[in-house]
Amino acid sequence: MILDSCSLEKPVVPVVPSEPERPEQPVEPSLEFYSISCGPGEDASTSMTVSWAADSTDIRSFVQYTRSDDTGWKMASVARPEQEYFCTVFDGIWSKSPDGDFYENARFIKYGATLGGLDPDTDYKYVIRGEDGSVSREGHFRTAGSSDWSCCVISDFHSYTPLPNRLKSAMGMIDRMEEFDPSLDWVLCPGDVVAWGGSYSLWRSFFEARNTADYMWARVNGNHDNWTREANEVTHDYDIPNHFFKGTSYYPQNGYGDEMGVCYHFRYGNTFFVMLNSEDMSTSNSEYSNAVAWTRKVVGEARADANPPEFVVVLMHVEWFDGADGSSAKYNSWRKVFDDLKVNLAIAGDNHIYLRTHPVFKDKVASDGSGTVYIQSPSSDNDRGRDIKSGSMKNSDKIAFRWSEGSHSVGSIHMEMNGSTMSLRLLDRKGNVVDSTRISAGYSSN
Repeated sequence: MILDSCSLEKPVVPVVPSEPERPEQPVEPSLEFYSISCGPGEDASTSMTVSWAADSTDIRSFVQYTRSDDTGWKMASVARPEQEYFCTVFDGIWSKSPDGDFYENARFIKYGATLGGLDPDTDYKYVIRGEDGSVSREGHFRTAGSSDWSCCVISDFHSYTPLPNRLKSAMGMIDRMEEFDPSLDWVLCPGDVVAWGGSYSLWRSFFEARNTADYMWARVNGNHDNWTREANEVTHDYDIPNHFFKGTSYYPQNGYGDEMGVCYHFRYGNTFFVMLNSEDMSTSNSEYSNAVAWTRKVVGEARADANPPEFVVVLMHVEWFDGADGSSAKYNSWRKVFDDLKVNLAIAGDNHIYLRTHPVFKDKVASDGSGTVYIQSPSSDNDRGRDIKSGSMKNSDKIAFRWSEGSHSVGSIHMEMNGSTMSLRLLDRKGNVVDSTRISAGYSSN
């Protein structure tokens, strides 16, 4: 059964009473390199990160990259892996395929590399190559550098191979976003990419999608990305570790403690992004205090830079408010921090209902450019949306707009930067603009 909780409480993961007879692993073609994805470097105008996997250490592998207009790869550069380890955290986990139950056979070499020396505002292509001549499929990304850029904010599609229409719906939503904005630059994901993070076959299906290969993706750890179907240490110790996220990504290694490689920050144009792990914090533990201290530190350092960002955006998975009735969630834990740091935009997912607030400062509505806008992306899998409750809404003074199509919700947010103005538009599955707002720069200097 698929876990269906979206509450702020830690979910009660069902323990399988007895294991079934071990079915055979579904036979699939063995690819030399797989689970390939591109993420931002610490400064996305000159660096990117690439994550991939391979079945054997017999063949040394590396990233080859060049500008997209270099048709003969004559100007290509090479990046050797900085991360290389034998990953077994997904192996032997009881999972499910379209054909039924099976045990994940996932033992592989996990790689991560940083591509440096990139030209700003430039389209690139890259492949993973083996020293034996083997080569992966081609991926693409665009570096930051232009004062005008855009991205697609999409989350909560819970990719699950027995229900392939979930991933199809989300990738179709990105296709719709491309039609709305043919110059779309990258994808920002507030989490819940897969139904069960411990099921590596679900991750592989996601990484094989075209829209995964064609963009830089910056994502955070979601509760489903942390879940597993089997009762083992990951379900019992829900907060830690984050092995599933680390085993499927490679982002800037500028986080803190056990969150290195899970929490990270990066600069894209005039905007500083802070990526947090809400699955490893509560207001009653040291992890929350560590997250707050790290956020204060990195935002403070960015603000003090010779070229400070005009916008600060913080991303985590768990919602700021419950979209169903408007009750406060992570908002209460973080609003004082965001006030102090003058965070322009706070993005979350998890709730499966789109919600946007007015700018808020000191728990009251503020003018444009003088407070934090809190926004939550809707679900995009056409399967697990939620209904908005009828009747009075809590925090009605702060909440500007909510939207849901019920259980069959599909939507995403278009984030666009034009000079010193950030525009946000909610699109439905047909590409209609359902909600929009603008955020002006200047909050950081008030």
